[in-house]
Amino acid sequence: QVQLVESGGGLVQAGGSLRLSCAASGSIFRFATMGWYRQAPGKQREMVALITSSGSTSYADSVKGRFTISRDNVKNTVYLQMNTLKPEDTAVYLCNAVVVLIGRKDYWGQGTQVTVSS
Repeated sequence: QVQLVESGGGLVQAGGSLRLSCAASGSIFRFATMGWYRQAPGKQREMVALITSSGSTSYADSVKGRFTISRDNVKNTVYLQMNTLKPEDTAVYLCNAVVVLIGRKDYWGQGTQVTVSS
């Protein structure tokens, strides 16, 4: 079982920065592909950034060059550094862990609100 707890959200002006953290419990964190997703009101949940267990990353086109995902396998934590924030980045940001050992299991955090004012 993996539990995910996000932190670091808040209110920021356009052009500002925030760093989100997602702390994971459980010993299988280092095997997990970790991801950040976001969901704005009235919109579908979308992938923001992914990082595999080996450190490979991928990003949504809308955040490339502005957001950076990283992980610390000692602290069992994944981060999302968000720079040059835009009002359209406003959403609830959710942490996700995918573990494929015996079968695939998905885990989700509760989410943290990010609001970017213009």
